[in-house]
Amino acid sequence: MAEQTKLPLEYKGYPLIRKDNVIYYGNMSDPYIILLQVTSSIPVDTDITMATKVSIQLQNTDPNLRNRDKVVRSSEKNSLYAAMDLANVWLTRALSSR
Repeated sequence: MAEQTKLPLEYKGYPLIRKDNVIYYGNMSDPYIILLQVTSSIPVDTDITMATKVSIQLQNTDPNLRNRDKVVRSSEKNSLYAAMDLANVWLTRALSSR
């Protein structure tokens, strides 16, 4: 039987890693990543919730920087879709300008 490899979830060519209410967007080996944190959500169904407030941060991945110096840009959006759309623009521009 052929082995199956588990492919990571991607959005517009960049990987997504989720842990609870935090989503990392981008390759950890690149100079920049996006950190999305769902700060508020509402229940839609018995087991489904919808994000109503998402914090977005473009972060430098340099391990020599202090945590507060890693944040390059930050914003807040009212939906996960709007946050992901902005995150993609920020990440694409940051990685193309290096």
